[in-house]
Amino acid sequence: MESTEPSEPTERAEQVGARANWFIALPVAAGPWFARLQAPPGVRLFGPNDLHLTVAFLGAVSEQLALSAFEVARALPLAALDIQLDRVEGLGSARRPSAFSALVGTGRLSVERACTAVRDEMWERAQAKRDTRPALAHITLARARRRATRAELAAALSWARGLELGAPSCRLERVALFTWSDDRAQSLFRIHSELPLSGS
Repeated sequence: MESTEPSEPTERAEQVGARANWFIALPVAAGPWFARLQAPPGVRLFGPNDLHLTVAFLGAVSEQLALSAFEVARALPLAALDIQLDRVEGLGSARRPSAFSALVGTGRLSVERACTAVRDEMWERAQAKRDTRPALAHITLARARRRATRAELAAALSWARGLELGAPSCRLERVALFTWSDDRAQSLFRIHSELPLSGS
């Protein structure tokens, strides 16, 4: 499976300022299930404020275009709901996974249908590259570090697939426009704008 998540900036990009990075997503609160996770070597665990379920990845577009795309979120056909997390998988290249994500079990179809209903218009308004792959409801928990060795990645994939999250329930109540955090040592992303889920 391939990841639809924004990638972690390289060390060089962090030094000189990473390119703009925007995406629209459903924020997810980190519960006790997340606090228990410990990442193996070669893996960076997301911060508790970084957890989200992506609706549409926009990438390096302007703030104005990102905000235009976010206006479409008002039409997201999804009311607030509880989802349940399932197994954890490595996403990205089969040989070199870049993200380790919890797939959504209960609530998956509702979320994927809602994302599919709005993301084409979001990409069009943002003048962003479209993703032709079907929507995949997942929450990325950790990312592989760019300098991770092949052995570390293999061990990380085994770690991810062996995680027992306990099928936790997560409440989805908001849709938000995310961008890079001002301090990526603490968290990768920050919320720029948000709306409550109202359904349709």
